[in-house]
Amino acid sequence: MKRLLLILLITGCGVSVIAQKEKETDSETKSSGFKKEYLFSGGNVNISFFNGVTVLGASPQLGYSVAKWLDAGVIVGYTYTSQRDNFNNKFRQTIFAPGAFARLFPIDFLFASVQFEHNFVTQKEIPVSGGLYKYKTDVNSLLIGGGYSSGRAARNSPYYYFSVSVDILNQPNSPYTDRFNNLLPVIIAGFNIPLFQASRSRY
Repeated sequence: MKRLLLILLITGCGVSVIAQKEKETDSETKSSGFKKEYLFSGGNVNISFFNGVTVLGASPQLGYSVAKWLDAGVIVGYTYTSQRDNFNNKFRQTIFAPGAFARLFPIDFLFASVQFEHNFVTQKEIPVSGGLYKYKTDVNSLLIGGGYSSGRAARNSPYYYFSVSVDILNQPNSPYTDRFNNLLPVIIAGFNIPLFQASRSRY
C-alpha cells in the first residue's frame, strides 16, 4: 500500500512538472509570436515649390517591428510634379510607387535602410502651341542608404527619421536619376506612429 502511494505521488509530481513545462513553453510561444502593439503606421509628405516647379507627394506606410533591431513593412508612394518652362510649355508627371522596406538598427538612433519600389510613371507635355503628348512607363528601384532616428527607445515607440539613399539599380526612366542617368541622392524625412500604444512595452 505504501509502495502504491509512493508511485502515485511520484506520478503526480511528474505530471505536474510536465504540465508546468508545457505552460511555460506555451507562454514563451505566445510571447515571441505576433503582437499587435508592434504594428506601426506613418510615412512622409513632400510639398515643394521652386522656379516654376510644384511637387506634391505622400508615402504612407504600414509596418511591423520584427525585432529590437529591425522594422519592416509596405509603402505606397505617390508624387505629382508640375512644371512650366520659360516659353510657357507645361510638363506634368505622376508616379505611383508601391513597395516594401526594411530598417536595421545597430543602435537606437542610427539605421541602415533598403526599399524596393515598382514605379508607374506617367508624363504629359502640353506645348503652348496646343496638343498633348503622353508617355507611360514603369521601372523598378532599389534604394539603399542609412539615416538617423529620434525617439526609438522601444519597438513600439514613436520616432522621427531622416535618411539619404540612392537607387542602385540605376535603370533608365528611374525617378531617382537625372536626364543623363546619373544617380541622385534621395533625401527622406518621415515619422513612425505605433498603432496600439495602449499596450506599450519595452524590448
